[in-house]
Amino acid sequence: MMNEYKSLPVQYLTGTVQISKPASPNPVTLDSPASEVMTDLRKLHAAVIAPNITMEVANNYMMHRGVRTLLVMNDDNSLAGIITATDILGEKPMRFIQERGIKHSEILVQDMMTPLEKLEAIPLEEVTHARVGNIVASLRESDRLHALVIDENTIGLSRICGIFSWTQIEKQLGTVIPPNNVAKSFAEIESTLIAS
Repeated sequence: MMNEYKSLPVQYLTGTVQISKPASPNPVTLDSPASEVMTDLRKLHAAVIAPNITMEVANNYMMHRGVRTLLVMNDDNSLAGIITATDILGEKPMRFIQERGIKHSEILVQDMMTPLEKLEAIPLEEVTHARVGNIVASLRESDRLHALVIDENTIGLSRICGIFSWTQIEKQLGTVIPPNNVAKSFAEIESTLIAS
């Protein structure tokens, strides 16, 4: 089977050899097409986790993958919800511990996630005509740091095909976007500081 492939010629390295770097992406502005800041799940595998995994494992997985959001998937591969670093590191777990009288290590992803029925998604056809500024405005209005993109034109089922992330947009713009209303997470952090 393997003998139909012949090996490739090689050469020894000499002199000064450099290493290729990916072309630096064009700087993004608020006027750039929104697709330039979307994490496209048709090209990249989404970071996913099961609802019955502990929150600590989810947090370690986020750090390992370098992401701040995990899509929570049911056994049948349908979307159960979304969990973010803010859900894990904010005051939500502390409230949950007080209410349920359980240990921090016993909190599951499903206890902290935003469930499917509370999630909003932007239709993919809206994204195709939108600019980065429209996405920032949408995130501000919803008071969230992430937005999902849904493609309803796939055969059969609706699919989440993209994610917008506030931190990703800031990274690509190369600037901090001031939230016009202080995002919930900041409010949560502040009340935690006052409470402690």
